[in-house]
Amino acid sequence: MAKTNVNGLDPHQQEFVKLIRENADRHPVHEVFRDFCEMGAIALSNKVDMLNRGKREDRYLEIIKRYRPGEVHRFPEMFGAMVASLELGFHDCLGELFMALELGDHWKGQYFTPFSIASLMARMTMGDVRDLIARKGFFTINEPCAGAGAMFIAAAQAVHEQGINYQQHMHATAQDIDLTAVHMSYVQLALYHIPAIVIHGNSLAVTEWDHWVTPAHVLGRWDRRFQLDAAVNGFLALDGQAEQEQESAEPAAELFPIEHMRAEVVGQRIEQLGLFA
Repeated sequence: MAKTNVNGLDPHQQEFVKLIRENADRHPVHEVFRDFCEMGAIALSNKVDMLNRGKREDRYLEIIKRYRPGEVHRFPEMFGAMVASLELGFHDCLGELFMALELGDHWKGQYFTPFSIASLMARMTMGDVRDLIARKGFFTINEPCAGAGAMFIAAAQAVHEQGINYQQHMHATAQDIDLTAVHMSYVQLALYHIPAIVIHGNSLAVTEWDHWVTPAHVLGRWDRRFQLDAAVNGFLALDGQAEQEQESAEPAAELFPIEHMRAEVVGQRIEQLGLFA
């Protein structure tokens, strides 16, 4: 059984640790944690993402079959403990649990940046985003190695402290090569209601294998917002037409690779969802 360092964990995280230990009678802790994160991501995604709902529901049923009824019942209790922890304020609940359970050895030595450092970095680098919001209506942040999403949570905290509603004016594009990290990041961004696309892919190879859109992304109609913004800046034509050159004399801004991947995801979703995007 994995070691657990509960020092620094809040009472709800400690309850999570107790529950995951109880579910680790027949399964290694790292597998229970992995399955919890994936099933949690699927449960949240399937409420809003109709494009991927079918295959993800099948995957959910495939995972849950491995557990006995008593073990199955503990998963929503674990989810409730996680939500209660997140309600205490901005922090990286799952990243902290990952480190406390010492699961890094099962994920090739992964280490999640402490949230205090992520929060400090966000305050130092975010600056005042009011002018950008006034000009554009929103701003974007990108992370090619997102982990559990701590940097996005810290950015949301920094924006919130400026008196700005990050749920309306900030969009995150997260990417990670590790699928469990993708699920961790997605669950936390979804529950903090951060508009985001979480991409499972290789940032260096600019490759996308799958993507997850948070409820805030869908409910905020961010696919359409990006489409309109991209049309103005010459990145993407409206109504699913082919890419067009910007007609104005002002040259289009250059996109970073992760922004290209976000544009491709948005284009795919617009094409498949049409008016519902």
